[in-house]
Amino acid sequence: MADFRVRRVEAGQTKIRNVPIAVTPEGFWCCPSPMVLQKTLKSQTYQNKSKSSPPPPPQAPTKASVQKTHAPAEKKQGPVQPRSKAIFDQKRLASDTSTVSPPAASGRTPAAGNLQRKISVGFGQPDSSDLKVVLSGKEGIAVRMSVHKNVLVANSTFFADRLSTQSHMSSVDMGECEDVEIYVETVGLMYCKEMRQRLVKQSVQRVLRIIKVAESLGFHACIKSCLEYLEAIPWVEEEEENVVSSIRHIRCGNFGVSPILKRVSSDIPNTPNDTISHIIGLVLKSNEERGRREMKSLVLKLLKENSILINSSIDICSKTLYNSSQGCLDSLLLLFRQAAEPGYADKPLENKDPVIRQIALEADNLLWLVEIMANRRVADEFVMMWAGLGELVALHQKLPIASRHLVSCVTARLFVGIGRGEMLPSKDTRQLLLQVWLQPLIDDYNWLLHSCRSFDRNVVEEGIGRTILTLPLEDQQSILLLWLGSFLKIGDSCPNLQRAFEVWWRRTFIRPYMEQQGNAPLSDETRSST
Repeated sequence: MADFRVRRVEAGQTKIRNVPIAVTPEGFWCCPSPMVLQKTLKSQTYQNKSKSSPPPPPQAPTKASVQKTHAPAEKKQGPVQPRSKAIFDQKRLASDTSTVSPPAASGRTPAAGNLQRKISVGFGQPDSSDLKVVLSGKEGIAVRMSVHKNVLVANSTFFADRLSTQSHMSSVDMGECEDVEIYVETVGLMYCKEMRQRLVKQSVQRVLRIIKVAESLGFHACIKSCLEYLEAIPWVEEEEENVVSSIRHIRCGNFGVSPILKRVSSDIPNTPNDTISHIIGLVLKSNEERGRREMKSLVLKLLKENSILINSSIDICSKTLYNSSQGCLDSLLLLFRQAAEPGYADKPLENKDPVIRQIALEADNLLWLVEIMANRRVADEFVMMWAGLGELVALHQKLPIASRHLVSCVTARLFVGIGRGEMLPSKDTRQLLLQVWLQPLIDDYNWLLHSCRSFDRNVVEEGIGRTILTLPLEDQQSILLLWLGSFLKIGDSCPNLQRAFEVWWRRTFIRPYMEQQGNAPLSDETRSST
């Protein structure tokens, strides 16, 4: 390993301290770590603080003090230790703080905050350097780089243009520099033959900073190496937007950013409906319980995010959802017909079990599709489809509760959706849904309470009650009186619709009386809370 020296000159000091830094045989500075300049600044700040503190008042020397003052002098006469090649040896820097020149005759010491901290950096063979590049950074940092014109001209269009008009220039003042540390590192990369190898251990964020400086210098070889590195290295999710926004505009030479951008976008036209339809079809056809359950949850979550982030996403997969729903309904109807055939109940369990499992699978698929449609506010048409399944309702009564009860979960979810305002079917559709499916739901209610862990009684009962209360008053009365008959027979095994019953009661018997009295009636919600 060759070496060069970093020289630091501080205001108010007369001694220059040399710090060895390792360099490869090619002449590349082997210290691109972000801690290099930071450690230098910390050491300088510490020294400035020690210099700014006033010296203690002089005291009359004693015999003991004279002996103590001679002791360090004897130690300094020992052999000089060889300097280490370690980068910015903090211990040696700390030991050098004792070599500070005495204050000026005026007795004034400059404030530490006003001192300009200077750093000198050399590349390649320091003796053959023919150009100085001076950078001014934040916090009073000034960096002077000893470089070679031929290296900078060969690698940087900026320096090539600058030096072509002033070939005899021996110093270039770059003025204020936003990122001094990365600027020095990027110039050091001009002395490196294998730049990509030097980038291997760098973070994505640091490489993006190098690209920014390399662009300003017209350092095309560096930009290319950085882009190749970004194309190969994985990004974490938080880095993706930063990478894309930082490199999208780059068009340099014969290479571009398309290989990197292909990671996040495709040139091949792809219809979202086709992809979503394929994914939904794969999930619906899966017979593996765990994989199907986890993917249903994941796809549902992702589609929710699409609905929130993309305003036009409502129509992306509505047709796909309805086609898939129709396929599940057709399959469910065939299974119900098969299970309702005479003599089916007498068949061995191994013959009936596949049909029962398939009914449960289709019911679960329908429930998942309804959940997606409810979240996307496109379930109105499905409510009409479900309300018109008179044959399925008739077959429903012929099947054992253990085989059919999961189908009533679909009915319950529709009532919840209407009660929440997620679905807005017409009055006739709501009325038909209650007339056709409320009684089958009541018949299966006890099974749903005890066999379905995800079944929330309070939510379902509130949804049923709110759906009933959207109908005309006379329709509310007919449905609630039928419910009352069932509730008085089976009690807790029936949905508890007492809150809806109270609202209907006040609408029927109290509101007309109050209107006759000319008083403003209380709202149903206020009355139900009293």
